[in-house]
Amino acid sequence: MRSGISTSNFSFYDLNRKVKSRDPNLIFEGWQPENERIAILSPHDDDALLGAGYLLLYTLAAGAQAYVLIFCNGCGGYSRPDQKDKIVEIRKAESLNAYKKLGLKEADITRFDYPDFSLRGFIGLFLPKNEKGTAFRTIHALRKIKPTRMIIPNEYREHLDHEAASCIGAYDGPQVGDRVLVDIGEPFRIKTYFKYSIWGDFSPEDSLVNNRPVDLRGNIAIVADKEVEKKIQVSVMEFKSQQEIIRGLVKEREERRVKGGYIELYLKFDPRPRLIYEPYKKVIEEIDKSSKF
Repeated sequence: MRSGISTSNFSFYDLNRKVKSRDPNLIFEGWQPENERIAILSPHDDDALLGAGYLLLYTLAAGAQAYVLIFCNGCGGYSRPDQKDKIVEIRKAESLNAYKKLGLKEADITRFDYPDFSLRGFIGLFLPKNEKGTAFRTIHALRKIKPTRMIIPNEYREHLDHEAASCIGAYDGPQVGDRVLVDIGEPFRIKTYFKYSIWGDFSPEDSLVNNRPVDLRGNIAIVADKEVEKKIQVSVMEFKSQQEIIRGLVKEREERRVKGGYIELYLKFDPRPRLIYEPYKKVIEEIDKSSKF
């Protein structure tokens, strides 16, 4: 319980089945805390904290391991012109302080240091000038961590870097378990994939497929009590260079309040869904029966 928070501070909700439990097996099938490692992909240094902070704190409280992989270096995050040349180092120190307040160690944080607003241009195995793209570093880092669960940012109409990091997680994540590129780490299969949101709603696709109302786009919720939310807010305030933005974000977090705590929403998804032929075969058989030739 590195964070000072216990598992009793949290409840889990499956919004498709409309059920609630304090048992994480509701959302993470086969959960074994002593063997669990959660990897949270964070486009910018504060995103994992703002969008997946409850899950991060639960992971630590349960005695499992949590890791944050930060893709962008914060170079576009200055609010005053005089910060421009030093903002990267400022944000690095602030984010380390923020995550330490949650209970993470410096070794639990991986930084890729791609420039802000530019992550999309680095996606892939090789770049146009034969330089290595994000796939090498991401797959290597994930095979080293061997995460059992992966939490990636929402890509639907959010920041360009969020879209890119989501793409990296959804496509490179399954590659981590494939017997390819074995020189950059032993393959390891990730069991579960979630998307988290910072401010934008999820794609309506899952709600339409599962017959939920389209304004109910997430399919998993975590409700945490006020002590958990307070810990997140205290950690967020470590981003002192971002105070004008952070104050607004903290105020907006009151919209999460429900009876008994605050909501954190996720979209559980399959990054590599198999094509199921049975429905097609059935329709073809029906057509064949009624066909004249």
